Amino acid sequence: MKTWLSIRAYAKLVGKDFDEVLALVDSGEIVSKEEDGEIFIEADSQRHLPSASAGGEVLKVDLETGDGIQFVEKTIGTILTMHEKVVDAKDETLQALKNENQFLKDALMSMQELYDEDRKTIETLSNELNATREELEFMKRKYKLMWGKVVEKHAGAEK
Repeated sequence: MKTWLSIRAYAKLVGKDFDEVLALVDSGEIVSKEEDGEIFIEADSQRHLPSASAGGEVLKVDLETGDGIQFVEKTIGTILTMHEKVVDAKDETLQALKNENQFLKDALMSMQELYDEDRKTIETLSNELNATREELEFMKRKYKLMWGKVVEKHAGAEK
């Protein structure tokens, strides 16, 4: 798929006057087309990019030797490799987070089970404590009934 720029946008991109770009179009040095009365330039026409500008250097592509194309291909390859490494690192991070979340979930479930067991133990101990209190009260009443009068007689006789 080709990308097309208006002639004014292309002129601005390559740093040339509109008339210079129009002359290049007329001479056939630049691939162009006309639609609705407006001229469009193929954006891949890099032959007329400036080799240097006031703001800094611009990569000069020599289309015949392919040196610039090889540089661009290597750069794209490097970017793709770095992207793959980032994606792999992201996947590893996600897997580590999933593992950590599973560990935390298991720990939480284990703590919940321990809590339930402790709650049952507390309930059982509370029931046993209440039963022991009732038994103690029963034994006190029984003791008073059995030994209360004997203790009173014996306490009264010693006086």
